[in-house]
Amino acid sequence: MKLGILETGLPPRALIPAYGTYGDMFRALLGPDAHAYASYDVAAGVLPATPTECDAWLITGASAGVYDPLPWIEPLKDFLRAAKGQAPMVGVCFGHQIMAEAFGGRAEKSERGWGVGLQTYGMQDHPGWTDDVAQVAAPGSHQDQVTIVPPGARVVAGNAHCPNGLIVYGDQPAISIQLHPEFEPAYAAALIEYRRADRYGDEMADAAIASLSQPNDRARLGGWIDRFLANPR
Repeated sequence: MKLGILETGLPPRALIPAYGTYGDMFRALLGPDAHAYASYDVAAGVLPATPTECDAWLITGASAGVYDPLPWIEPLKDFLRAAKGQAPMVGVCFGHQIMAEAFGGRAEKSERGWGVGLQTYGMQDHPGWTDDVAQVAAPGSHQDQVTIVPPGARVVAGNAHCPNGLIVYGDQPAISIQLHPEFEPAYAAALIEYRRADRYGDEMADAAIASLSQPNDRARLGGWIDRFLANPR
């Protein structure tokens, strides 16, 4: 399978030498030889020529908000709408939010504040590409979230802070998640440290970093993404 990674942002430049880009993180999560990967620097205005240029699409996280007046946001929404039903689609964090916006839902800054550190979602349903677990945990890093689920989609996992955490689309082969399964705990901790002073403060940062030492389900979530891509039902 040729998997197109739509890179909507970069990690802080100081962290890239040690941890790579978001595309690198997804290739590591899914397996460097599991797919033929193609990356597109969407934030620089680069989009695929056609929705069928790749067999499936993965939209990454970003520091931007879907509501930001950036020149690449609306073209990305247009591309996602053009790709609807043409190829399987997976969105993560910002990708989760931009998919909701493109398909008739809404994402915005949440009054609940930051979700950072290890986040646990309770499973409300178990689509065929999942397995029978009560909950999943992975790093999170977001202040925005999906507040209105698009028509034709349903929520299958979430928590009190982020109720619409994992969405399955019933009218196309598409799924999205607010968590960051591609974040290794070391990178998630380094990102918190990088943002400690201007976003979190010491109390929140310390608690979030401590949470990352607990067991996580990154590998399970990566397996779910792979199973969905192999059989997107």
